[in-house]
Amino acid sequence: MKLRFIGGAGEVTGACYLLEGTATKILIDCGLRQGSAETEIKNWNPFPFPPESLDAVLITHSHIDHIGLLPRLSRGNFRAKIFSTEPCREFSEILLFDSMRLINEDGLRRGLGELYTESNIYKAMDHWQAVEYYKTFTIGEFSITFYNAGHILGSSFILVTDGKKRIVFSGDLGNSPAPLIGSKDSLPYCDYCLIESAYGDRLHENSLSRREIIEDVIEDVVLSKGVLLIPSFAMERTQQLLFEIDQLFEEGRVPRVPVYVDSPLALKLTEVYKRFKKYWSGETQMLKSSDGSLFSFSGLHKSFSSEDSKRIDTAPNPKVIIAGSGMSHGGRILRHEKLYLNNPRTFLFIVGYQGIGSIGRAILEGKKSIKIQGEEVSIQAKVVATSGYSAHADQAQLLAWLKPQSQGMRQVFIVQGEALSGVALAVKIRDELALDAIIPKENEVRDII
Repeated sequence: MKLRFIGGAGEVTGACYLLEGTATKILIDCGLRQGSAETEIKNWNPFPFPPESLDAVLITHSHIDHIGLLPRLSRGNFRAKIFSTEPCREFSEILLFDSMRLINEDGLRRGLGELYTESNIYKAMDHWQAVEYYKTFTIGEFSITFYNAGHILGSSFILVTDGKKRIVFSGDLGNSPAPLIGSKDSLPYCDYCLIESAYGDRLHENSLSRREIIEDVIEDVVLSKGVLLIPSFAMERTQQLLFEIDQLFEEGRVPRVPVYVDSPLALKLTEVYKRFKKYWSGETQMLKSSDGSLFSFSGLHKSFSSEDSKRIDTAPNPKVIIAGSGMSHGGRILRHEKLYLNNPRTFLFIVGYQGIGSIGRAILEGKKSIKIQGEEVSIQAKVVATSGYSAHADQAQLLAWLKPQSQGMRQVFIVQGEALSGVALAVKIRDELALDAIIPKENEVRDII
């Protein structure tokens, strides 16, 4: 086998790996690159292989940095089947349509043209086939098995073997145990492993700390009769928050206050969560009966239209507003931040990674005022942050996942992380697990022998 690192090498986004056998070619993930202008322009580059030469595409999960170039791949004479779990397929269709307009507007502004069209998405979906965890299937000379990665609902890591060597593609590994979906599967025996490194240089707060923080924040908001703003990613993070807030209400640990979900995309994705109960953790299934009560608690308000969103302004305090985007770089959260951040009775609860250059990052770093939609806003709100809601495994969890199979493994490839996190994880793997840990470069080719 030969393995080519097309994307995700030395960068967090753009995961894309080409595995070639003697007569079979499969692609693992086909993600959009996100970040600087220089990085994002690469999304318009030709693929370094003919798309029509592929026999299959395997998708680990539905985040855009793992699926965002599938519509572009499917243009022309593309004939391969695309495989993922069923929730991943449904999430992906929603997310691809949702992101298309912004991506194409960006391409037109840069003089690059549209990246893909609706017809390209429809063609990709026509080629897309759902598979179950643990049910091995074959593509040419390869046998393929999907396992639960515990990252988001329906996420996978994938074992591929040609009968001689076994290689695992981690996708994104979950911060286990995660609300709703529980823990990731153990790593099966393998000779080679690609492992993500988004948090390869740091540790998360534990889940108990996470719940205590949100409990304290809600109590403070109620006492001050203020507003709790939560910028949140539509996929997984919003659902985790709703699940835990509901639990706090049910257990009587915080007073019930109105909770507004002001994100049409998050609400669409939440409906998919409801349909796939068998992918929930055993604990979640026991807590919530089959009546669909998950994400449907007393005091929850769903804002689909812009008029719904504006009506939140006149709702009395205290209240909780969950809105996208997660880094405050767009979406409905900006209007709420512009309205409320200048009030000392407002609490801003940051629950996810804040990218360099984002409004969320600037606030997190202590800026006293910031420009939002052309208006200078004074930051009087109390800012609270936690890494406990991260959907990624941290350094300790990544090492623990590798360790049981480390003695029989030949090499580990560190992917999907920034330079510092990749290097930090590689050093730990070499020192603590005595494994050959390699940080591949973009378009590097490795023999799997």
